[in-house]
Amino acid sequence: MLYYLSLLESSLSELRLFQYITFRTLGAAATAFVLSLLLAPGLIKKLRVINFGDLVEDERVGALDKSNKVGTPTMGGLLIILSATAATLLWAIPTNTYVLITLGTFVLMGIIGFADDLLKIKRRNGLSVKMKFGAQLIWTVIVFGVLWAVPETRERVTDFMVPFLKSPLFQMTMIPAFIFMFLVLVGASNAVNLTDGLDGLAIGCSNSVAAAYLLLTYVAGHYTFAEYLQVPFVKGSGELAVFCGSLLGAGLGFLWYNCHPAKIFMGDTGSLALGGAIAMLAILIKQELLLVIVGGVFVLEAASVVIQSSWFKYTRKKHGEGQRVFKCAPLHHHFEFVEKERAMEQGRPPQLVETVIVTRFWILSIIFALIGIATLKLR
Repeated sequence: MLYYLSLLESSLSELRLFQYITFRTLGAAATAFVLSLLLAPGLIKKLRVINFGDLVEDERVGALDKSNKVGTPTMGGLLIILSATAATLLWAIPTNTYVLITLGTFVLMGIIGFADDLLKIKRRNGLSVKMKFGAQLIWTVIVFGVLWAVPETRERVTDFMVPFLKSPLFQMTMIPAFIFMFLVLVGASNAVNLTDGLDGLAIGCSNSVAAAYLLLTYVAGHYTFAEYLQVPFVKGSGELAVFCGSLLGAGLGFLWYNCHPAKIFMGDTGSLALGGAIAMLAILIKQELLLVIVGGVFVLEAASVVIQSSWFKYTRKKHGEGQRVFKCAPLHHHFEFVEKERAMEQGRPPQLVETVIVTRFWILSIIFALIGIATLKLR
């Protein structure tokens, strides 16, 4: 919205700053961060009053003591969604198709997560897998239809891009292109959801991915940079950098209250929204497979769940008793078990283990993001 102030530069030359994506991205990040800090206390208080808290322990962690987390307000993803959306609408060009699609995905996935969180609190059972997939499928149909209707974006949708290659590996037809888009959206949103298990873990890793895609979207929307680095040029996608800035600012603001010991959890409201937004960013600039590298921590977390459940089912069918590869899945809980056992043996306070694991996962996430960015030169 503030972009339109640049139209008045003839009256005040300083207003031309609002033309620049870099300036508006920084403004969006700062705005989202401040909004998060301002909205958080009231939201936390409100969620506590209406009893929107994690009132039961997570059965997945078994013997891990999580009693200190019972009653902590959840649905904190509302804070991320409100802050990032408001900042994006303020600083981005509101009529940009890519921004509208990404914001729509961000909000819709948040609504799905909100419904799931609400039902878990009221009925102890959230949305069924079919209902979640159904809603995501409908939205994928809408997005795919919009992109397919425009000849320029239709060509991009069918490109199958692979990291380290400057040209599409091959062209997909309509059905495979749609299936691929759906798998990316569902896979990314659920991977972030699985990572949300320790204070600050999911949002810290999401911040690294948002920062990486901030740079990637800016490059994809800048013809000179895209041509030099030999990545797909997607006209208008540079505005997505403003959204990424908003997402990063809102994420940092949320982390202020979500770091250990967390005052609020993001819940499925936040994890599904973040995963969906990140997936759509990757889809729109044709860097879907690069997300496997940039979001390496999310991939490892999701893979650990698949490996654990698959091996357990296989061994139970073959030997009558299921065996586990990890002490617990997702992966962060495995390391939490290992580190707590080690801390007890060495006489260290086990309460510090969570912070140690989260910090190490953040480091891994930053490394994966840097590797992903480095692929821009390896083509």
